[in-house]
Amino acid sequence: MALARGRRRERNVDYWPGFVDALSTLLLAIMFLLSVFVLAQFLLSREISGKDEVLNRLNSQINELTQLLALERSNTQDAEDQLASLQASLSFAENERSRLENLLAAGSGADSAAREQIGALTGELADERQISQRALSQVELLNQQISALRRQIAALEDALDVSESRDRESNAKIADLGRRLNVALAQRVQELNRYRSDFFGRLREILSDRENIRIVGDRFVFQSEVLFPSGSDVINEAGRDEMAKLAAAIIDLRREIPPEINWVLRVDGHTDNVPLSGTGRYRDNWELSSARAVSVVKYLIAQGVPAVHLVAAGFGEFQPLVEGDTPDARNRNRRIELKLTER
Repeated sequence: MALARGRRRERNVDYWPGFVDALSTLLLAIMFLLSVFVLAQFLLSREISGKDEVLNRLNSQINELTQLLALERSNTQDAEDQLASLQASLSFAENERSRLENLLAAGSGADSAAREQIGALTGELADERQISQRALSQVELLNQQISALRRQIAALEDALDVSESRDRESNAKIADLGRRLNVALAQRVQELNRYRSDFFGRLREILSDRENIRIVGDRFVFQSEVLFPSGSDVINEAGRDEMAKLAAAIIDLRREIPPEINWVLRVDGHTDNVPLSGTGRYRDNWELSSARAVSVVKYLIAQGVPAVHLVAAGFGEFQPLVEGDTPDARNRNRRIELKLTER
């Protein structure tokens, strides 16, 4: 009967920690996706702000050129009004000259005063013609300047259209990049989960089917007694045999995982809640759990596992599998956990 009860305990698997770890992994993946989304939004905002600065600069230049064009048009209108006035004066002077010449021709006895008036009007007429010619030149120059300003405004409007088109293209590219990143991340997570399942399957095959070596959720769990003497971080002979098998499985798996997947095997040390005596090498369970995790990592490195794919962590008695102070609970909580995860 005792043997039957023992076998029933072997079949009872505590799924709750595995569910919690799976949920934690999902939350980490979601947080990573959110980080990628925030980064994409940040890059998009910087790109848009840069485009807005260019658009604002172009709009400012267009406003300045528009004001300058209005000023030139005003100057042109003033010049045209002045030209019209000069032409009116010229016409009046020519009429007056014609009248005086007619009077002079009609009466040969006209006095010298009339001739002098005619001479003066002739000089004024020449001056008016010169002024009129200069005004025409100014009007022509202003017309040329207005044409140049219109060409500059048209060029700026074309540049503004090109900038807006590029802005739309950049937004579309950023959105497409975000979608690709999400798809790539989902694929990486799926690939890592597949390799994790393969890895645990291999561990089941190569490690002996013992009660103190088991799978809990997404972690492979060794009871501390399999690897270490009580209160020590030195791996015993039986533990070295098990770790050698583990190292061979990791090396085989490393050949299959694509190099772009940045994976690590995390080695976590855990103890029970019984305080250390204080007379040994370690002051508390924190130091003991960390030292045991480091011992496992160093032994795996010595067996040929690359150090870049290994992480050691100590949790002391603060992450128990089973709550309580019973001998069975303390025995289950003293453990080394292996978890294949992404760096």
